[in-house]
Amino acid sequence: MFEQTFKNIDDILYKDAGSDSELDYVGQTSWILFLKYLDELEQEKSIEATLSGKNYTPIIEDKFKWSNWAVPKDEEGNPDLNNQMDAEILVIFVENELFPYLRLFKQKAESPATIEYKIGEIFDELKNKIQSGYNLREIIQHVDSLPFKSREDKHELSDLYETKIKNMGNAGRNGGQYYTPRALIRTMVKVIDPKVGETVYDPAVGSAGFLCEAFDYMKQRMDETTENMQILEEKTFFGKEKKNLAYIIGVMNMILHGIEAPNIQHTNTLGETIRNIQEKDRYDVILANPPFGGKERVEVQQNFDIKTGETAFLFMQHFVKSLKAGGRAAIVIKNTFLSNTDNASVAIRQYLLESCNLHTVLDMPGGTFQGAGVKTVVLFFTKGEPTKSVWYYQLDPGRNLGKTNPLNDKDLEEFVSICNEMPESEKSWNLMVSDVDEKTCDLSVKNPNLPEEAPLRSPSEILSEMESLDAETNSILRSLKDLI
Repeated sequence: MFEQTFKNIDDILYKDAGSDSELDYVGQTSWILFLKYLDELEQEKSIEATLSGKNYTPIIEDKFKWSNWAVPKDEEGNPDLNNQMDAEILVIFVENELFPYLRLFKQKAESPATIEYKIGEIFDELKNKIQSGYNLREIIQHVDSLPFKSREDKHELSDLYETKIKNMGNAGRNGGQYYTPRALIRTMVKVIDPKVGETVYDPAVGSAGFLCEAFDYMKQRMDETTENMQILEEKTFFGKEKKNLAYIIGVMNMILHGIEAPNIQHTNTLGETIRNIQEKDRYDVILANPPFGGKERVEVQQNFDIKTGETAFLFMQHFVKSLKAGGRAAIVIKNTFLSNTDNASVAIRQYLLESCNLHTVLDMPGGTFQGAGVKTVVLFFTKGEPTKSVWYYQLDPGRNLGKTNPLNDKDLEEFVSICNEMPESEKSWNLMVSDVDEKTCDLSVKNPNLPEEAPLRSPSEILSEMESLDAETNSILRSLKDLI
């Protein structure tokens, strides 16, 4: 049901003059979906309050409730066509009344850690791009038909929302910025194994895929007490995001996963000097995939001890500085991080090896990131003790990865099952840091356990074999001639 509904909405947006790409489809679907979800949430809270003998004060005023402006219904719960706005009036209402009303929530909220503040932020960044009131009405009706009440419904909805985000991430210039394969994220979360009471941080949050997967992982493994749920929803997950649309999508994604007021800041992480990071600013777990190939200005580089224009390498310094002692991290990064010879790259590798235990490097195959065209590795490290040895695992799914053959959980099963043992095999090996060149600190070590390939023959050996084969062929031809 969800899948077909989303497809129908995309078809309508494709026909509308105001939506030009998959990016617009996601943004426009998101704000409508969010308001429907918010209406359902208000109804649930009202029922819970009534059952507890308490009063509930709605967040949204009557005039702006979904059930009043979007889909008015009669006493029997059927659409009330007589009270529906005309198509043209609907668009005017949304743009001139609804959005301005919701934007004011940011100013009226008690603190940023409230759903009211997040509502204000979302509608401060978004705008309605659906030009046809008839298209808007049809999309609203599709969204209104979606069930939100059961846990299964919400899980299916969030899964399909992730699919839309994936499509957005693969659209044109934004490829790789928003979407990391969920199979890889789940693997990173499993290996890091975050627990209730620990804080989880992603300073390049994008669509919040890491935080959402960590939330699902931790929730499934904890006792669902009121105290644990409060810790999980309010005091566990933190993130930062620079880009406007990515920030909005990330906040909405977390809200759809059940976190009402996500602790995500709309800010440029790299604009903050790492020298100001104190113990209160540090986290138990960091899960992240910093942007590929970005370049930072000189004034941004001044915020870091090791100056470099490479965005991901600045983020690496932020990761290490933002981990608590004993904190754990899993970071996706280009494989050139292991071998770049410029001074900054060498210095950052030395910094990582000296301040953290880089215990595992997962070498990902080409095609992992569809459309990104880069080879990546995942670095797993713990802060507090220097690295003595590194275990490498070379993932080989046995097929070429791509749009029709994406990475899946089964591809990573073996890695997850053996990563704590760190065995030697044709796919894995260990490197002692004492064997690493101190000047280059090159960590791009080839697998020493691969079967040796037969050495290439010299030209003289090839010519000799050709002459031998020619002589054998001539002998056979002569024998045949004698028989004739």
